Order: sequence, then structure tokens, then C-alpha cells
Amino acid sequence: MKNHLASQSSPYLLQHATNPVDWYPWCEEAFTKAKQENKPIFLSIGYSTCHWCHVMAHESFEDQKVANLLNQYFISIKVDKEERPDIDTIYMAVCTAYTGHGGWPMSIFMTPDKKPFFAGTYFPKQPKFGTIGLIQLLNTILYKWQNEQETLLQSAETITNILQAEQNFAGTAEESLILTAISEYKQSFDKEFGGFGPAPKFPMPHNLLFLMSYYQKRKDKEALKMAETTLKQMYLGGLFDHIGYGFSRYSTDRYYLVPHFEKMLYDNALLIQSYCYAYSLTKKDFYQEVAEKTAAFILREMTSKDGGFYSAQDADSEGVEGKYYTWEPQEVTALLGEETGQAFNRHFDISKQGNFEGKNIPNLLHTQKHTDSINNSNPFKDCLPDLYQYRKNRYSLHLDDKILTFWNALMIAAFCLLYRITGKKIYQKTAVKAWDFIAKNLFQNETLFISFRDGVHGANGILDDYASCIYALIALYETTYENQYLEQADSLCQKTIYDFWDEKNGGFFLSGKKNETLLFCPKETYDGAIPSGNSLMSCNLLKLQELTGNKQYERLLKQQLSFQSGIAKEHPSAYSMFLLALSGYLNPSDKITVVCKNREDIENLSCQISLDTVVKVLETPSAEYPMKNNKTTYYVCRENRCEPARNLL
Repeated sequence: MKNHLASQSSPYLLQHATNPVDWYPWCEEAFTKAKQENKPIFLSIGYSTCHWCHVMAHESFEDQKVANLLNQYFISIKVDKEERPDIDTIYMAVCTAYTGHGGWPMSIFMTPDKKPFFAGTYFPKQPKFGTIGLIQLLNTILYKWQNEQETLLQSAETITNILQAEQNFAGTAEESLILTAISEYKQSFDKEFGGFGPAPKFPMPHNLLFLMSYYQKRKDKEALKMAETTLKQMYLGGLFDHIGYGFSRYSTDRYYLVPHFEKMLYDNALLIQSYCYAYSLTKKDFYQEVAEKTAAFILREMTSKDGGFYSAQDADSEGVEGKYYTWEPQEVTALLGEETGQAFNRHFDISKQGNFEGKNIPNLLHTQKHTDSINNSNPFKDCLPDLYQYRKNRYSLHLDDKILTFWNALMIAAFCLLYRITGKKIYQKTAVKAWDFIAKNLFQNETLFISFRDGVHGANGILDDYASCIYALIALYETTYENQYLEQADSLCQKTIYDFWDEKNGGFFLSGKKNETLLFCPKETYDGAIPSGNSLMSCNLLKLQELTGNKQYERLLKQQLSFQSGIAKEHPSAYSMFLLALSGYLNPSDKITVVCKNREDIENLSCQISLDTVVKVLETPSAEYPMKNNKTTYYVCRENRCEPARNLL
């Protein structure tokens, strides 16, 4: 038997298509049925590689007793939070308002008109860990719906009104925000093991990008040290997969030893960018090699034949979190031989007692001390293919193979940076091919879509999709200096302004004129695991006003920075991507205007300049920028002054 999810393309929804729960996707049919039958809605939101989503599914959604309750008295709706981030954002705000925290699986009870009256995350089938059981909760909700429905409706109305209330956060774009953020990072920095605050520790690569940018502009060595210590520790620990490469989602401990084992495309995209920036600042080979190892994982396991990037790999194998990634010492010696195997085990901390639930996560925390020599000193590089293949054949690992516009755009920008620090054409070609995939499959009639899988695209794109694609197009321009990418970025930015910009209070709405109308329309600004669309737009407006000279971008940039400054002033370090834009606005980067005689003259230019230098290439000279001696000519603007024209040939 299959429920209403059987015709969906989302891997997460398809995982629940054979549940005895009569799930609906988010659709008008479900809401109409709830109204006609006067039933409350149970909304469950998650994603296909989520460990606790799997746990709740096995405990409850595959259970006939739970299914009978839901099917008889509720209308049940499943949402893939990656395919509908707009819905997820709305109800995550609800969940946080009710409980003080969020997470997945998210469990929302709401009226047929989509107004929530109770929220939580994971509920076990029966009470445990001090948490109410789902069966008990369903019976309680049912009793209240049948006997105290007016009270629930009033509760739903109250929380909806609170969330719908407009707020004006206008502030002043000033250096004090940056200085306060630096102070906050220094206070929360773990000097011994890197990262910020207690466990769990998320990579938060944009925090590191901001710290490195601050060092570059202000020569604050402590800022660079915080970034370098964290980058080193993340690689040395089990957060990095030393057998197959790539980073997991976060560390459950202070040391970066034990990860939450799922691998997300966005983490790896942002981490590649961070390691590239670290290399550009320090010229330490270690950072380039980690970036290239991570890219190797993406190219090998997360890239479709058409060039798009898949979303994620699961944490679980055979229902056990981390089973795919952990080792016993005898497995290694059986593969590599006793002598080499024992040496490998010592090097990667694989022992009989184990370092994770009796088994072992390969890591270098105890065997590697010096950042500069981490990869150069690895004597076991040739052993990795055998171990990788054995691991791959040993247990299966679920791949979420849908292609998300937002995350793909971040990875395109990552490959652009990787090309710029290495000069290896494969990375540039990968970025170009991935953009071609988006343009072909996720961009139609000037409209972006959120997702693509099996020939089917998902809902209309939200701000994150547009902002990240502009970000990727600017990165492509800065890698190739082909004007088509700058022109596309300009055009897409104009559409984003038209569809998402709030003329009244500033800032960009998450949903635009072509998106479904939901309970309310938020403006996401917080830079959490992924930078917000508003922060990316701050970066985009900064770059586009520098590259195009369009006065509209200059005006909107000032309004956008004012809007975000008002929000960020309470806790600036939580808005690191925005702070990158603010820092670039207050302390402009060098700008080079190139009057190009021959394309061959600038073929490798992007690999020869600092990553934060702004380069505009002109195909023809002008009165302001004439060509000297009929050769490619470079005009350099530095610290608000224009230096004499140079011919660098």
C-alpha cells in the first residue's frame, strides 16, 4: 500500500510513501479535506539524511497504532525542508517561539487554515527522556480539539499575530558592529581545540571567512589564528573523512572527533571557500590540499553526469548512525597486511578499545601536530583507495540525489575560488558546467526553481536561490572575466529587487511575488549553518555597484546595510556574511580596471591577484580608461586613490 506521497520526486517524501500513515504532500487537497472534516493537521518536516527523522519514522510512522490515530483523527502532511525552505522557515519560527529551540524532525499541529497551536521536534512513540510520547500527545491534542477547540483556535490566532507583526530594524552601518563581533568571537573562541562555544560545534565557514578578511584589512593576528586553529582542528578530527574525504555536518564534541556523520553539500562548498582563502593569505600548502581533497569527494560522489551537485549523504547505514564510517583494527590489517595495517592504525588512532562506541573514527588529533606538514607527511596515501573501496562495498549509504539551486550556487563559487588558487582548469570547467546545468534545468522564463530531480523541478525559487545564483555568477565572472556572467548577475539582481525587496522597511523578503502565500513572509537575516539570502544580497550589491557603477545598487546597498545593521547590533557575530559586506563597504578592496587588447593577456589573471581584489575588464578603451601603447592596460585604485595607468606586459 502507498499513500499520497508515492507520486512525489523528493527522496525524503518517497522514504515515507509506504508508511501506514496516510501522508499528504503540502497541497490544497489536504487543507480542503481538513476543513471539510474539521480535523487538525499534523505537519511533519524533515529531510532524507536526517538521523532523528529516521528514528521517529521507524518508531512511530511505521507503527500501525500511531497510523490509526493519525489517519482517523488528523490530516497528516509531510514536507521536505530542503525542497520547501519557505515552509520550513515559517514553522521553524513557530517551533522556536513555542519551545525556545528548533530542529528536525519538526512536528507542528495546526488548524485547517495553516495556523499552528502546538509545536515541537522529535517525539518518541512512548514517553522517555522526560519527553511526552507521540501517542500520548496525539490523544491529548485530539481531546482538546474535540472539547476545547476554541481555546486552540485562539492560541493559533495569538501566535500567528505575533509572527505576522511588522518590525522596522533600521540601524547605522558602522565599524562598531565589526569590532563588537571580533570581541564576541575572541570571548567564545576555544583556544585549545578551535571553534566557538561549547559542543556541538558547527563548521560555520562564513565566520572564518569574516575573521580572515578582518585580518587582511586590519592585520589582527589573533583573528587569523582563530581561523587557522579551527581549520586545522576540523581537518585533524573525525569531522573530516580521512578515507573518502569531505566534511560531515558538525562535531558532537569539543575536539571535532565525533561528527554527526551526514555530509551536506553546502558545508563542503563553504569549507572549500574557507580553505581557499586561508591558502591565499598564508600560502601554506595544507589549506590548498584540504580544499582539493574536499573537491575530490564532491567530484567523485556528489556530482551528476550533467554537472549538477547532489544534496547530501546520510549519517546512517543499516539503521545505525556512523556505521559506514567506523572501523575495527582487524579490518585494516586484513586489507593492508599486519605491518602496514598496524602502522596505519597507529597513525589514524584506530585501536581495540575504540574512540567511538567501541569502534573507531579515523583521525589525526593525536598523531599530527604541525599544520604545514599534515598532508606532506602522510605515508599512507597509497593505502586509501583499497580502504575506500572496501568501505564502499561493506555497507550502503543513502544519497539524496536531488539538486538544489541554492547549494549548487555555493559550490559553483567554491570551485571558482579553487581554480583561482590552483590554476587547474578542471575546477573552472566544473563551475561552468554546473552553472549550465542550473540555466538549463532550474531557470525558465526568468524564474528560478528551488530543486530538480528525475526531470522534475520543484517550487518557484525563494530569495536564497536568487541571491546565491547572483553570488555564483559574480564568482564566475571573477574567474573567467567573461561579460556574459556579469550581465546575467546584473539581470538576475534586477529581478530579485523587483520580486523580493521591501520598499517600505528595507531588506529582502524570503518569498517573492511568484511564491506561494504562506502564514507570513519573513526576512531571514541570521547567518546560521548557511548564510542568509539577505547577507548574500549585501555582498552582491557591494560587488555589483563596484563592477557596474550602477547608482541604484549603491543606493540599495546603503539601505540594505542599514536594515541589517539594525538587526545585527544585538549580536553581531551571528551575522558574519553580512559583516563581510559591511567590512568591504567601510574598507574598500583594491580595484583594477583592465582595458583588454587580447583575451590571452588576461587568461590567468584571476589566478594571479588577491581573492578580494575587484577586477573589471573592459573590451574597449574609453576616455576615462584609454589603452596605453596599444596594449592591455591596468588601472589600479587603492585606498581611495587612483594610481597611474600601468602596462604589465
